[in-house]
Amino acid sequence: MNWQLKWILFGGLWLFVAGGYAQEQKQDSVLKASTSEQFYDSLKHKAYRHRFTRLMYDNLITDGKTKDQQQIEQELLRMGALEGKTIASVKIKQLDIIGPSFSDTARVSHSWLGQTANKLHTQTNERIIRKNILVHPGDTLNVDYLLDNERIIRRLPFIKDVRILVDQDSLIQDHVHVTVLTKDVFSFGVGGYLDGLRAASLEMYNQNIWGIGHQLSAKVVGHVEEQPYIGFEGFYTINNIGGNFMNISLGYADTYRRKGLSFVFDKEFLRSTTKWGGGFTAARWNRADRLIDDGPIIVNFDELDYRYYDVWAGYAFQLFEGELNRNKQLVFSGRARFYDFFKRPEPDPMNNQYFADSKFYLASLSLSKRRYFRDHLIYSYGITEDIPKGYLHEWVLGFDDNEFNNRWYSHLYFSSGNFIKYKPSYLHASAGIGGFFRSHRFEQGQIEVDGSYISRLYAFGNKGFRQFIKLNYLLGIRRFELEELSLRGEDGIRGFGSRLPLGKQRLLLCFESVVFPPRHVLDFNFAFFSFVDLGIIGSNKHLIFTQDYYAGVGAGVRIRNENLVFQTLQLRLSWFPNHPADIGTFGFELNERTKSQFYNFQPRKPDMLRFE
Repeated sequence: MNWQLKWILFGGLWLFVAGGYAQEQKQDSVLKASTSEQFYDSLKHKAYRHRFTRLMYDNLITDGKTKDQQQIEQELLRMGALEGKTIASVKIKQLDIIGPSFSDTARVSHSWLGQTANKLHTQTNERIIRKNILVHPGDTLNVDYLLDNERIIRRLPFIKDVRILVDQDSLIQDHVHVTVLTKDVFSFGVGGYLDGLRAASLEMYNQNIWGIGHQLSAKVVGHVEEQPYIGFEGFYTINNIGGNFMNISLGYADTYRRKGLSFVFDKEFLRSTTKWGGGFTAARWNRADRLIDDGPIIVNFDELDYRYYDVWAGYAFQLFEGELNRNKQLVFSGRARFYDFFKRPEPDPMNNQYFADSKFYLASLSLSKRRYFRDHLIYSYGITEDIPKGYLHEWVLGFDDNEFNNRWYSHLYFSSGNFIKYKPSYLHASAGIGGFFRSHRFEQGQIEVDGSYISRLYAFGNKGFRQFIKLNYLLGIRRFELEELSLRGEDGIRGFGSRLPLGKQRLLLCFESVVFPPRHVLDFNFAFFSFVDLGIIGSNKHLIFTQDYYAGVGAGVRIRNENLVFQTLQLRLSWFPNHPADIGTFGFELNERTKSQFYNFQPRKPDMLRFE
């Protein structure tokens, strides 16, 4: 084990613990300062005499609330004063994608590019927005209900942001009027990738065809060595059918990676008051490189041929229905999954059940509680973000009716988020343990622990600054031979493309600092970041700290225009101090990056813990 990497790892752990201790001390200082307004004002007056002491004061003494956060609180206080009144009307106002904002709806774009974009863009049909609005004239105003409705509309792929305003009726004191302000994104986008001189793809997609909220994508995929040399993929999605939050997606592909058809129907437990959820998936792939689209194992087999069916349904019992905020659910769910193989790798004693014809039945019992905070400048660039608070605990039990061996499956999973008192910092932790049982033998099991911390938005001059910390530990227990963990990908050591470090046990600790400049160029926002990623990987038969150590250190910039549907463009330079033979000391990447997602306490379909 490299001693330099040991020092980096233990130094990072020390910073993590020390930072948490400092955060606690800072909480105490803020609470004590708030008890004396005279002392607070005097200290502020003296600190503001010099630039350096002013910066220290803003970051260490004040409550750290940005103007956006203060505006959010003012809106909540104003809406809270109208709680319980009767909604007299609900109207929709759509803003141009370039120019106006929620604070200045009359502002117009004077640039040629902005005016052209507004003319080319087809606004979302008002009927589509209205079927996503949950309140109606005659309802009693509930602020939490409105905020949750904002979150649901923001989830739509063709909506940039939404704000719901409430105004007192000028004549009838018990009546209020609701206005839903929305901003679309320019829904047409282009993407692709280039894999050296061997393979490439070009994708064109529209997230809001004709303004009716349907999604269409078409991709051309090419490879110079594998057939077909030129292939095609296409997908069509319809969101929120009939206003019941049911979605349908159809897919077709004929490329060197896969050939076949897929159909997906899904209804999530989108709201804390949703009574039932479910879904159905059917797929027929007669040429594929993995079992499912996001499967962790890429199959080195030319003619993987199978069909797949998956159906699930769940019902939620509302707990404490008499409470104003009914956000606790007890959910019972069941699922059946079927694999039928026509061509597959030759089964062997170590891996036979991975490519086995099977009927897998699962049931789950989950307890969920969730609410959402509104904040800015976390994973997005100025638009409103919904950060969940609550928990999701679940117990899953299953039976695998397998052609080789029948097995039972079970796991326990616990997660909780934002349980710290000091806000707006965000903390999430989860843990799970589970696996299969066959003939009194525990196999294909795992233990996982996850944690993430997002600091408050600090003032750094006229810029915003956040610190992100992630911890992940995963231990495999009697996993199949082909089930290997790696350090590759965005969830591992960033930019680390080596395929050599593999194992059944892995520990990752990732630090990232992000600076958000206030200025933009033609609505393109920039975020400058630096990171330190530490990883240990190896056998599951020994203590993790005795395994192989690796690290990545680097910096870069992310560029995103929230008015466009394009993914984030990322430029990153990395240094790997102890790298394997198949990669170099330095790495440089220019790629598209999907937006990071917050942890989720939404009840879900019964599934196995993922070993990846």
